[in-house]
Amino acid sequence: YMMSYLNKFNLSEKTVFIVGSNGLIGAEIVKSCLDAGAKIICFDIKKNKIFHKNNKKIFFEKLNVESLDKIDIFFTKIIKKYGPPNCFINASYPKTKDWSKNSYNKITLKSFKRNILIHMNSYIWIAKIIADLMIKNKIKNGSIVQLSSIYGILGQDAELYKNTQMSESMSYSSIKGGINNSVRSMAAYYGKHNIRVNSICAGGVFDSQNKIFVKRYNKKTPLGRMAKPEEIAMSSLFLLSNASSYITGTNLIVDGGFSIL
Repeated sequence: YMMSYLNKFNLSEKTVFIVGSNGLIGAEIVKSCLDAGAKIICFDIKKNKIFHKNNKKIFFEKLNVESLDKIDIFFTKIIKKYGPPNCFINASYPKTKDWSKNSYNKITLKSFKRNILIHMNSYIWIAKIIADLMIKNKIKNGSIVQLSSIYGILGQDAELYKNTQMSESMSYSSIKGGINNSVRSMAAYYGKHNIRVNSICAGGVFDSQNKIFVKRYNKKTPLGRMAKPEEIAMSSLFLLSNASSYITGTNLIVDGGFSIL
């Protein structure tokens, strides 16, 4: 018997929950999972019309990740409607209106606390709720993927932001560092239930940022450029699928080599 390696990436028997499905990266993750044959439930604060036309494998449910109080009830209802998820990925990016003022010299305690609550706490709490629901619904080989950042493992280089409107962020590094370590402790706890938990530590993704910043960033990266959204999506597909069946508790670095220098 020859094992089909390509088939390990196939998600046609699987249901995937994607939180933050409208985002720059989230939208590409939707496409990658669709290509792999998954049934996809998209969650975001607003409906994105692009994907949902005439596609019998894509469904949309409105979710505000800031409302964590009844999130377990919310997902229990979703599972009654669509069945339990085999795979779950969070690519949301909740942030306050004053997010750009979260640098060390401008941040307020109120903003810091709020961003930790809506971003880090929502990622970790929702993942826990999903893992518990996977167990309750007897899911075999569940996979949970959290979208993180190299700034969860590195300090931020302030030089990159000089003479731009951009700055380092006290909140962002705290949030992503917390998510990365929660992935390790969740993987340790849920391993006995055959649920894998991993994160993707993405490098900078090109999104028409300030030209000075992009030039500096590219220069600091061995591959000489920023990431494309689909490159993060391809790594997500790997971690969500059975192709990564022996990988858990890992922060997969997808950064063009930025973090090695």
